[in-house]
Amino acid sequence: MPEKIKPPVAKIIPKTLEKFGEARIDNYFWLNDRENPEVIDYLKKENAYYKKMTAHTKAFQKELFEEMKGRIKEDDESVPYLYNGYYYITRFEKGKNYPIYSRKKESLSAKEEILFDCNKLAKGHSYFQLGGLSISPDNKLASFSVDTVGRRIYTIQIKNLETGKILSDKIEKVTGSAVWANDNKTVFYSGQDETTLRSDKIFKHKLGANQADDVLVYYEKDETFNVEIAKSKSRKYLAIEAESTLTTEYRILEADNPDGKFRIFQKRVRGLEYSINHYGDSFYILTNKDKATNFKLMKTLETATSKENWTEVIPHRDDVLLEDIEIFKNFLVVEERFNGLNKIRIMPWSGEGEYYLPFESETYTAYTTTNVDFETDILRYAYQSMATPASVIDFNMKTKIKEIKKEQEVLGGKFDKNNYTEERLWATGKDGTQIPISMVYRKGLKKDGKNPLLLYAYGSYGHSMDATFSSTRLTLLDRGFIFAVAHIRGGEDLGRHWYEHGKLLKKKNTFTDFIDCSKFLIDQKYTSPEHLYAEGGSAGGLLMGVIVNLAPELYNGIIAQVPFVDVITTMLDETIPLTTGEYDEWGNPNVKKYFKYMASYSPYDNIKKQNYPNMYIATGLHDSQVQYWEPAKWVAKLRSMKTDNSILFLDTNMDAGHGGASGRFEAIKELAKEFSFLLDLEKIEK
Repeated sequence: MPEKIKPPVAKIIPKTLEKFGEARIDNYFWLNDRENPEVIDYLKKENAYYKKMTAHTKAFQKELFEEMKGRIKEDDESVPYLYNGYYYITRFEKGKNYPIYSRKKESLSAKEEILFDCNKLAKGHSYFQLGGLSISPDNKLASFSVDTVGRRIYTIQIKNLETGKILSDKIEKVTGSAVWANDNKTVFYSGQDETTLRSDKIFKHKLGANQADDVLVYYEKDETFNVEIAKSKSRKYLAIEAESTLTTEYRILEADNPDGKFRIFQKRVRGLEYSINHYGDSFYILTNKDKATNFKLMKTLETATSKENWTEVIPHRDDVLLEDIEIFKNFLVVEERFNGLNKIRIMPWSGEGEYYLPFESETYTAYTTTNVDFETDILRYAYQSMATPASVIDFNMKTKIKEIKKEQEVLGGKFDKNNYTEERLWATGKDGTQIPISMVYRKGLKKDGKNPLLLYAYGSYGHSMDATFSSTRLTLLDRGFIFAVAHIRGGEDLGRHWYEHGKLLKKKNTFTDFIDCSKFLIDQKYTSPEHLYAEGGSAGGLLMGVIVNLAPELYNGIIAQVPFVDVITTMLDETIPLTTGEYDEWGNPNVKKYFKYMASYSPYDNIKKQNYPNMYIATGLHDSQVQYWEPAKWVAKLRSMKTDNSILFLDTNMDAGHGGASGRFEAIKELAKEFSFLLDLEKIEK
């Protein structure tokens, strides 16, 4: 470590926040103003402190970056897929940061047509993201959207694919997603509230028109709902989905009739969730109707869509989560989750000879990918595990013959998946719940408590953390680290009940599950508190904030990316993006019981005078999901309260938002920072 360098000290300006007769003093509320030069100055001072404190690792960071970059096939491309007469391909060229989108007409041997070269579009921008790419039914036009700030506010434009020219149409300050009606001249897109960035409107745009003349076809008044529009796989229907955490409502319109009126599929009923897939004369509906917690599949004629007409196709099962379906002419494909693992079920419409795809690994991830053709018997799916690179596979559902179209290449000449061990373990939670842990490490590891171990988790929104492969992670594994994922409550890893028991007034299960997994790994001698590290981002950053307050003695280091740590203040501020839509996830703090419960775990509000682990905290100035001031305030308060000499870094990307830096190599540079933080603490220098 370098000579003692004093960290910045944020000035204290007490602000009293009152609710339900309780006063909270927030000394750093003033950091909530990105236009204030003093705020920017403080963030820059924190960045300068981080750079000075890590100057001795700068060369190592560069080595780590080159090592991770060296495993990536730079001139890589996706497996082509056929849609409406064209093969579509996304590819990268050596030394370039951004993808190139292209297509070939009818045959892979046809001449390549470049749709968008994001490397050219990104020139002059420190951040760049292409979104909402949508091709017109006649293949002549493409709508696309661009964000050059990282705040997820996009501008939609339209490109003539025959001439290569960008049309005059410009739709600004929107979500970026758009779909074409079948007339090739009408585009529907979603607009957003300028303050909260909630997606709340659907507009109709005619080619050549000004944005001011676009027609508002739907406005969602309920601030807990977001809206989006999509086209059915059958290409017959446009569908507007209004969705909150607990409730769904669709409106549909024939894509041949863009000037018609959308009609409600099934009106919203609080607690009723459903999604729709059109095929033939029917809709297939995934739904939790009638207390089907893990969802079931139902069907109805397209002329009678309300729920009293739905009939059951696949019943609800207590031990199997029904996640998604894919419809083909001869087969129904069902994605399920049983005992925390993905299952792909093939069901012929004839009703005879259904089967599951065989997966033999102890822990893995499998899911269907791009399947845009009804007529084919070929299912495209992906498979990977923590030691097995991702594969894209074409599977003939009739002959059961599979063809591996692509396996992720790991360059550098050293990788052999047989050098690594994968395990699936079960920790016992404080209430007796069994919590799965997926892990990977190099063979030959001794369980002597001396292994550095990085434990990762998320644990919110029903988002399952599957066991996936990462070539960059090899940088840690090959230096003796164990990498593990704790499948804690709050995700849907073990079914819908796993989510329900990790939200609202049961949210603390998420935190105690992670702590119990940590204790289990220590007890089993995989690691020890001197060598255990934890990582989480966004809502997973909230998890990091809670565990360092509750059990700081278990961890030597923490990585928190864009952490959601100032729970109450954020959830009481309805002008912040996402807030009102989050009430069914965290609770509404305007209701006393939720306020009290959230106050009991909110990381910022529960910092105390105690020792804390070493911490690396990353954020983006333009983050629209977790505002930069949450981690900034958190760090400032931690500095004033903690009673140790452990490392505390705040690293703010002044040019990025929630997803961090854009471009595949810039993202690896951020990863090199995180890895050098861990390796430096372990005194691993090469």
